[in-house]
Amino acid sequence: MEVELLVQLILGKAEFLNPGGSVKDRIAVKIIEEALASGQLAPGGVVIEGSAGSTAISLATVAPAYGCKCHVVIPDDVAIEKSQILEALGATVERVRPVSITHRDHFVNVARRRASEANEQALKHRETSQTPNKDREQTTGEIPEEQEKNLKFSRDCTGGFFADQFENLANFRAHYEGTGPEIWEQTEGKLHAFVAAAGTGGTVAGASQFLKEKSANIKCFLIDPPGSGLFNRVTKGVMYSKEEAEGKRLRNPFDTITEGIGINRLTQNFMMARLDGAFRGTDKEAVEMSRYLLKKDGIFLGSSSAMNCVGAVRVAQALGPGHTIVTILCDNGMRHLSRFYKAEYLSQLGLTPSATALEFLGLP
Repeated sequence: MEVELLVQLILGKAEFLNPGGSVKDRIAVKIIEEALASGQLAPGGVVIEGSAGSTAISLATVAPAYGCKCHVVIPDDVAIEKSQILEALGATVERVRPVSITHRDHFVNVARRRASEANEQALKHRETSQTPNKDREQTTGEIPEEQEKNLKFSRDCTGGFFADQFENLANFRAHYEGTGPEIWEQTEGKLHAFVAAAGTGGTVAGASQFLKEKSANIKCFLIDPPGSGLFNRVTKGVMYSKEEAEGKRLRNPFDTITEGIGINRLTQNFMMARLDGAFRGTDKEAVEMSRYLLKKDGIFLGSSSAMNCVGAVRVAQALGPGHTIVTILCDNGMRHLSRFYKAEYLSQLGLTPSATALEFLGLP
């Protein structure tokens, strides 16, 4: 994507063209390769992750190429097509209700437990496989066929590995070693700013740190959706505003239709970011931006990609004419049909798009 705005250039890195359809392909490869190299994962093992969608899809796409399977724990309020894609890719999908990260049944915490369970099962299988059948029957009271019914993972599972995209710094390294250098090379170093939203924080952290090391003059920014505390963290040094103080916040603070971005805790990945500032985006702006880009440039983007583009325009407005700004087009709109692109759903939330240009951002 290339958009001229007030004698400025906004460039979008088209990560939705990756084989798995999103920027998360980069971290899926990096996480699995590092896990195999360290021995935390072995061929025949199960890569397990708690994900709102894109990372899960990338892991499910990549894992078979390394001789592994994929088990995904996903919130049951995300777009249904993400679960359908995962199942089509051969992943096991476990849908859970959305709760706070502090709750034991948060999708990330469930995924962590499933990895432990897979390892326990693999260990027991190795132990029993070394025991003669007769002794095994006397010890367990079950024959192998009956045991099979109680297994949570396949009998040939060699163990589980919790991908842990939020805290695993392979995420950061994928973008520090890949995305950042590519942006620098593809722009020939002629960029003035980079902006992106954060979910795990890996993209904005890896790219910002690399670009800052190449040139301290490059400004790096965060664009944050409703319900997320990162905007306050970057601009005020605290995660919560007075209205969001502990004990006053809603049970589910993520009151946004943008999926995969926004968070109310600091991850190991996000803490690696080098940011000069942050902007707050709205759901309405993301919806309007997605339709604007579809009509003007023929680009069909997902919700987080649209929010990134909102951020790019905000940066352009802040810096003034004569600057080149880069952002990430994380995924396309095909994974967002049942919510972000569904007219009835948007109407119920008062988010029906109506703009004819960029007037929703104060531009003609």
